[in-house]
Amino acid sequence: MVADGLAGAPDGWQRLWAPHRMAYLKGENRPDVTGGESECPFCRVPTLSDDEGLVVARGTHVYAVMNLYPYNAGHMLICTYRHVAEYTDITDSERDELAQFTQYAMVALREGAGAQGFNLGMNQGALSGAGVAPHIHQHIVPRWSGDANFMPIIAQTKVLPALLRDTRILIAQAWPTS
Repeated sequence: MVADGLAGAPDGWQRLWAPHRMAYLKGENRPDVTGGESECPFCRVPTLSDDEGLVVARGTHVYAVMNLYPYNAGHMLICTYRHVAEYTDITDSERDELAQFTQYAMVALREGAGAQGFNLGMNQGALSGAGVAPHIHQHIVPRWSGDANFMPIIAQTKVLPALLRDTRILIAQAWPTS
């Protein structure tokens, strides 16, 4: 039994543990997107085979790909082929096909995986949480009853990338000795 207060003072937030995300946060397979298109994973993926790139479908202006660091099983991305950051900068054709592929992904996830709902979203800019800010992409996260709690803005729930015990061990091992 864990004593109250070991993990910090109660603050009214529920925790959603996602320790598998720690590899991404530490930089594993995280792209260096400070450069140009050559470092962009969303520019590289279409050059790979569907199997190797985890591409689900290809269109004229966009493609659907599985997220390497999913928030939920079946988490997909719809990406433009063109290296462009802002939603306001995509063409009408790119916008229309992005919307169409989002619909197709939802249908496929409902039929193939029994998804009961979805979170859809775009993070515009690094400040908003975009991991690959220079290349626009739409997230499609399938949801099922009881799979997870809402995110912080909606339901005061934090996603934590590591278990507190694991983090404590790492910090304790790195603590300087006199």
